[in-house]
Amino acid sequence: MAEQKKTTYPGGFDAIVAQMETRMHPFIYGPGEALPSLDVDFQPLKRKLMDPAAPEVAGSTSTYARKYRDLAQEFEGEPALLHLHGLLVANLRRHDQPAHTIALFVRLWQEEAAFLIDHLDARWLVSAATTFGDHGVSEAQRSLGQSLTVLFGMMKLYETERLFSGSPPDQAFVWQRKSAKRLAMQMDAYAIMGGGLDVNMLGRLWQDADRDAVICPLVRRLLSLLIEDDKTVFRRLRTMRRRKEKQKAAEAPPERPKKQRNPVPVPERSQITDPTRIKWGTVSLIKAPLDKILRFAAHHLALGAHRVHIYLDDPDPITVEALSLHPQIDVTACDADYWAAQKRGRMDTHRMRQVWVATQAYNMTDCHWLAHIDVDEFLLPSLTMVQHLAQVSPDKIALHLPPAEQLATGAGSEAFKLAPRSVGAPATVLETIYPTFGMHLRGGFISHIEGKLFVRTGVEGLRFGIHAIHWQGAPATNIQAQPRLYLGHAHAPTWDEFMADMEFRMAHGSYRKTDEDEKFRFSDVVDFLIEAEGEAGLQAFYKEVCTLTPQLAKKLTENNMLLEYPLHLDDKLAQVFGPYMEG
Repeated sequence: MAEQKKTTYPGGFDAIVAQMETRMHPFIYGPGEALPSLDVDFQPLKRKLMDPAAPEVAGSTSTYARKYRDLAQEFEGEPALLHLHGLLVANLRRHDQPAHTIALFVRLWQEEAAFLIDHLDARWLVSAATTFGDHGVSEAQRSLGQSLTVLFGMMKLYETERLFSGSPPDQAFVWQRKSAKRLAMQMDAYAIMGGGLDVNMLGRLWQDADRDAVICPLVRRLLSLLIEDDKTVFRRLRTMRRRKEKQKAAEAPPERPKKQRNPVPVPERSQITDPTRIKWGTVSLIKAPLDKILRFAAHHLALGAHRVHIYLDDPDPITVEALSLHPQIDVTACDADYWAAQKRGRMDTHRMRQVWVATQAYNMTDCHWLAHIDVDEFLLPSLTMVQHLAQVSPDKIALHLPPAEQLATGAGSEAFKLAPRSVGAPATVLETIYPTFGMHLRGGFISHIEGKLFVRTGVEGLRFGIHAIHWQGAPATNIQAQPRLYLGHAHAPTWDEFMADMEFRMAHGSYRKTDEDEKFRFSDVVDFLIEAEGEAGLQAFYKEVCTLTPQLAKKLTENNMLLEYPLHLDDKLAQVFGPYMEG
């Protein structure tokens, strides 16, 4: 006896058909209930607005009345013609319906296609196409309707499955994610670079729409919506194709033009070389717990900051009051009233809000120098900060702060690692220092390697970026670097903090890849580890790359890339804020 093959649906197609049939019983109409006649005048129904109480079927318990009420609520305040269209579609999904239902549905689309397309959403337009597929009065109506039904039905299935991939629907997969397995039913995979399956499918449907004047507007509208949507497999595959085309075009790139110089004139008011006269400060847009903000402020005030400008992205009165106690902290609550007073209103992204408030602070600060840094970033000078600033050449508008990424030490003192370029080492050392993951990490960091800037104030029209400053429409170029001055970045100093911020950073923050980024980046490492090994894989990564083990300390030291710099934040907190908190 042959072994019975396992099927996706227990019971096979007998069970599939039985389940499908359960929702196809015809509506039961109560006394006096009926669809409008075939010659109903559509014009009054375009002007009449639906009452969700559905007084037309008040008191009736028929299945028709229940559907009438459901649709009346869905189309509340909308033209009654849309409600009629919904009733016709609902009836035509059943095994039986009033004799003129099909003819009335076709007449409705024949005479009022433009109105329906303007007022129905995509879901109802797809339902209309399905209805044509089942009940069209011409072969073209049935063929096109059935084709669109299959197309949008399969899209709904695979786009639903994609929700569990962890990637947003508008983000194409990277080329590195390939599987050696063949597709189901022994099909060959679609050739992303040269394949024509997508254009053949869509183009044929577009052309076939001309075969029937009634369904043509509906078909063309649905296909137009499809190719305009950036969250479909068609858009993602085209994005992947464009990426690959760009990658091929760049295989033998022409010589890159030299970066144009854009030196910013240095105002006389900030050309101060006497360390005792230099006033410097920081500016930050912050959304963090109060104790973290206080430690950040205390560190920089202890270093000699004249002003710490803090803009609170999600302000609460307690935080505002606590920060306002110190006279050198300039705190701004970025609440609804604050953003309403800005000419641009509240910007959508955190990065845009960051550069906006930094530029505002630049234009009003009483400091000679201003650093735009985050709440988890700490200046790590080897001299006093004013000594570093006094040594900047008078023709330089800014001082570059290369990053140092904090390591997990498990102790009370802080240690940071440097990128190879900060110490003049080749990037190839990363594969020695981090043997498993080094080749996939820019500078061996999981955070930014661009660093930040300390900028002289007083330049009219200067704008802050995240890692740059802009003047007269271009990035400033007269920027100086100094040895042994770093910006310590406490990006993920503990495993718990690393995991707590992971979801946001992958979706919206520093780990998110752009559509233009072809290279295998940190986000790809995370995705791969989660898929292959789960949290244990991420823990192994964190130990190798972010934890100061004896082995890592030895390798970093050998390459001059270990910076031990205790921050003593608790001591600074007591020193700076103790008198104000006690009072």
